[in-house]
Amino acid sequence: MTITTNSPQETEKFGIKLSQKLTGGDILLLSGDLGAGKTALVKGIAKGLGIQNEITSPTFTLMNIYDIKDKKRKIETMVHIDTYRLKHEKELLEIGVEDYLGKDNTVCLVEWPEKIINILKNKALNKEKMKIINIEHSQDSNQRKITIS
Repeated sequence: MTITTNSPQETEKFGIKLSQKLTGGDILLLSGDLGAGKTALVKGIAKGLGIQNEITSPTFTLMNIYDIKDKKRKIETMVHIDTYRLKHEKELLEIGVEDYLGKDNTVCLVEWPEKIINILKNKALNKEKMKIINIEHSQDSNQRKITIS
């Protein structure tokens, strides 16, 4: 599936729609250059899941955890992981990432997933629950091409 958005606000709105299809255990692997719109998409997903907190990328903390009160879909937690500044996968392991990846009541959003490919492989996670989302800049500076596979 591929869609095009024409502003950060449209990317966020798409995130809200996407959130309605998520279930516990889902892991979204968000790829794209700096400024591509990964965090805008995460903000929309968070809104769609009912999270009221301000969403910022955990560039320095690596992982932000948000409580969700969505009893219909049995999702209790959204974990936003940003590995851009990650030096070693061990850093994420030390802060407990494995407690969340693939957990039945948790949705994980991972920016720069290529940096933790070994963790993802070693978890032997349900591949059907993992979705790759690639966000690309288009010629128009505000336009983004979002591909989900």
